[in-house]
Amino acid sequence: MEVIDGVWIMKGLDFDDPHCLHDVDELVDVINDIGFLPLFSNGVEGFSVEEMTYSDCWWCGDEEIDPWEWRAIIAREEDIAYGKFFNKKAGFISKKWLPYFANYRRDGYDFDAAYEDGKAAYREKLIMDLFLPDNKEIYEVNVDSIEEDFKELISHEVKKNAGFGKGGEKNFDGTIANLMMGMYLMVNDFRRKVNKRGEEYGWALAVYTMPEYIWGYDYVTSEYSKKPEESFDKLVDNVKKHFKDADIKEIKKILEK
Repeated sequence: MEVIDGVWIMKGLDFDDPHCLHDVDELVDVINDIGFLPLFSNGVEGFSVEEMTYSDCWWCGDEEIDPWEWRAIIAREEDIAYGKFFNKKAGFISKKWLPYFANYRRDGYDFDAAYEDGKAAYREKLIMDLFLPDNKEIYEVNVDSIEEDFKELISHEVKKNAGFGKGGEKNFDGTIANLMMGMYLMVNDFRRKVNKRGEEYGWALAVYTMPEYIWGYDYVTSEYSKKPEESFDKLVDNVKKHFKDADIKEIKKILEK
């Protein structure tokens, strides 16, 4: 998107363009083919869902044709991760490429180790403690034995239980974004709040989980034996492979921590 005379303008393709994506299955195929894909336009031309879809379909509310609805559908799948992974902006990462992001972004650290070495903030720990039972690292517990309440939490529950909000910690959204950039959290659903009568209301909110709860600790950390720089180079090379005219500086800007 770009702002022209104070108006947000979506970039996209004509509906009849042979390269235009028309349904969520086509988008899933593209994500798996490229490996990872930002939701909105960025410094690499063509490298976004926005630029591969028809602009007038966005935010129409019809999940058959609305890319904004597709993101929620894909988030529920277990083959693609969704979250703020690209310069704190939303996008998708295929299961195949997630370990490379995890190794580079985490610098080979699980969250508890990162916190102990001063590489993670206290506010981030307040949130991650909600997802790590008894403050244990994920590899110390059997994922299947963990209570479901630990495995995923809706946004307002995380905010409240981690002590953010009025009179509490500040910058909840920024802290969550940092954790997603670090590949410690991802979005695996969107749900509306439920009142005492069991009725849904309000906007659909993000539901967060750890990648380890979806794919297992061993898979997520399978690139830890490599240098983080090696993983980063693979990510950059992969974008260059699919977008040959892209500027290396722009690619790195999107992928950096």
